[in-house]
Amino acid sequence: MFFCFLLVKMKNIPLLIVTLLVFACNSEKKAEQTSFDFSPTVKILKEAPTSFLKQEIPKTLVIPTGMVYVPGGYTQIGTTDGMDFERPMFWAEVKPFFMDISPVTVAQFREFIKATNYKTYAENFGDGGFFDKDMKGWTLKKGANWEYPLGKDQAKAPDNHPVTQVSWYDAVAYAKWAGKRLPSEIEWEHAARNATNDRTIYPFGNDLKKDGKPLANTWNGVFPDYNKNTDGFFYTSPVGYFGKTKLGLTDMTGNVWQWCDNWKINYAEIAKGIMPTDTLEKVEKGGSFLCEPGWCHGYRVSGRSFTSPETSLMHVGFRCVK
Repeated sequence: MFFCFLLVKMKNIPLLIVTLLVFACNSEKKAEQTSFDFSPTVKILKEAPTSFLKQEIPKTLVIPTGMVYVPGGYTQIGTTDGMDFERPMFWAEVKPFFMDISPVTVAQFREFIKATNYKTYAENFGDGGFFDKDMKGWTLKKGANWEYPLGKDQAKAPDNHPVTQVSWYDAVAYAKWAGKRLPSEIEWEHAARNATNDRTIYPFGNDLKKDGKPLANTWNGVFPDYNKNTDGFFYTSPVGYFGKTKLGLTDMTGNVWQWCDNWKINYAEIAKGIMPTDTLEKVEKGGSFLCEPGWCHGYRVSGRSFTSPETSLMHVGFRCVK
């Protein structure tokens, strides 16, 4: 069974880590339209598209350094055999965009901190969410922050690993500084489906291994009792270590959950043409090194997680789009 762990804080006083599954709907709106705009770059369709046009990369296009071009197109969001909040599936039309090849690294985030003197939410709170493998549960770790995601009694995070212990607000601040933004979850899933509506479980296929070698950084064993560590990493791994998808993206499966721009949405309402919004939690995609199928198979393309935007956790990072 999947649980979404939230680190809830009020007035800078940590309360507890709780599980929260909230579904919001707007019963006053009627599903009358045939489609509606989810965002300026995404339109939700009530019916399947009647044709699929292959979109080529424009010859004059200049792709920003460190990003890939994600062609626009139609994608069926969700799955028929996942969690309840991944159903029902619905169609979306997505405009082209650029996406960071990899999640933002510790080194990249450090450049932002040095340039702006920004102070993250975890630094202001004085702690961050930490999964204690001995306690087999989540706790607050004093001093944990983007530079010391496991706490200051542990080593600094390597520069080429994805930055973690960043809240949604921290991620938005970085994206704005970089001249970018966070992706909506529909854009993220469109990119994870290689912009061609691939229906494989993962962006690279249906198996987590190729020729006996792992293709992603996930939990190897039965969570939370033990981790066989057969992929070589107990915590985060260097970005790009496990290769790229057909679209040229890395770390779309495992390593760290990635913040998305939108609040949690209810697929059942979306499929009816209603746009409900839960203003308690932001969406995350991609799964993490803590995920394993018996507990959290969130590193599937359709996987989703939800966390309050002020939360900072050791397995949550982000990437940007523009």
